[in-house]
Amino acid sequence: MKINVLVTGCGGDIGQSIGKILNKSAFVNELYGCDISDKNAGKFIYSNFFIGLPYKDPNYLSNLEFFVEDNKIDYIIPMSEPELRYFSDTDNLKAIGRAKMLTASSEALSIGFDKLATVNFLKSNNLPFPETVLVANESTPNFPVILKSRTGSGSSAIYKVENLEDYNYIKSKHSDFIAQEFLEDSQGEFTCGVFRSKNQEIRTLAFKRELTSGYSGYGEIINNEQINNLLCNLANKINLDGSINVQLRLTKKGPVVFEINPRFSSTVLFRHMFGFKDLEWSIQDKLNIELEPYEAAKAGQTFYKGFNEFIS
Repeated sequence: MKINVLVTGCGGDIGQSIGKILNKSAFVNELYGCDISDKNAGKFIYSNFFIGLPYKDPNYLSNLEFFVEDNKIDYIIPMSEPELRYFSDTDNLKAIGRAKMLTASSEALSIGFDKLATVNFLKSNNLPFPETVLVANESTPNFPVILKSRTGSGSSAIYKVENLEDYNYIKSKHSDFIAQEFLEDSQGEFTCGVFRSKNQEIRTLAFKRELTSGYSGYGEIINNEQINNLLCNLANKINLDGSINVQLRLTKKGPVVFEINPRFSSTVLFRHMFGFKDLEWSIQDKLNIELEPYEAAKAGQTFYKGFNEFIS
């Protein structure tokens, strides 16, 4: 079966990775990509590229519905987190016109969008969690402490704070931030892909990673039973349908999740290259096609993030 796919927010690093996978997919008939700007490499990856409206534009949804109908789009894959939030808030997670949405399940989205809700979910389900409070409710934390936005993703607004003076300064600038227990990092940080089908089959892949300018610039596959058990438990507790990315650290008390990104992540292409094809599995699951077998990649294999150059 061949389908027509539209990827929104296709110009970002994740959108570009998605396009590289779908360009080679046996399931895709026509692939379309849109972004609010053409000053990115997405237009070189998506042959059917166009500039779309920002999600805040009052005509955004109607224009999207028109494009879906006009181009017989079967599935939409939204890549930008603000758009995902918009679709979730407006109750448009199932379909836009004739096109079905390819996203994680609504519960995973609502929990992952809010880092305080993430911690409360972990705590209420007896899963390891980092102590977390709103900075507005905290006066003197135990240092060091992590201060970061309650919403949003990426590392641009994350601060490791060592003293009260810096803490109070950042608090004065960002009263809506959360203060989170600093998790020891002697054993590194892990970014993990978690896929759960509608038949409740769970597949996982964990990388021990190093960040480069906010991205996973290097990673090594780790096979750790504690991590895998935690990821499977999390997927069941959150009633996952689809794919998410989980970030955690391995501490003296075991693996502790500190963030859930309820979408495909920047390592989606690396995962695909290692045989963890969660994007294609998600499509197969939607099409009621039996998932292709998965053989876990061998521990110790590594990836390196590079860059492509395009001229026009």
